[in-house]
Amino acid sequence: MSDDDQNDSGDVNQDDMADEWAAAMEEAGETGGDVEDDWAAAMAEAGVSEEDAEPEPEPAADPMPLQDFSAPGGGSAEQPDLQVVLDIPVSMSMEVGQTSISIRNLLQLTQGSVIELDRLAGEPLDVLVNGTLIAHGEVVVVNEKFGIRMTDVISPQERIARLR
Repeated sequence: MSDDDQNDSGDVNQDDMADEWAAAMEEAGETGGDVEDDWAAAMAEAGVSEEDAEPEPEPAADPMPLQDFSAPGGGSAEQPDLQVVLDIPVSMSMEVGQTSISIRNLLQLTQGSVIELDRLAGEPLDVLVNGTLIAHGEVVVVNEKFGIRMTDVISPQERIARLR
């Protein structure tokens, strides 16, 4: 292909390329004969009949009506069986507060550094499940371990409204 076949942006001129293909096809003696005739001739030369060459269509699967499906554990579609999801583990975390600092300040942190958070002392903590706020609570000590006492649990309707 010559430089004349490309425009200023480097793209190939489609008309010039089509002309080159047409000229090459004429040179080779292929003037756009019937593709089906060429295919049939090639198959006959190979000794394959048209019936053998065409695969039989796959039988269509019968769709199963939706009312035949039921929830796992024997529940109906109207009342799903919640026992299926009760043992799925979720990640629960308590958030004391948040702040934003630069990477420079982050790298300068050492033992004993104090980070100021956006929450006031005595304010309740956020209880998050898989990153979604579900409650507020306060820190307690139980058998020498930290715990959290729920002070306000967010209703499912409020959680759904916050997702939207």
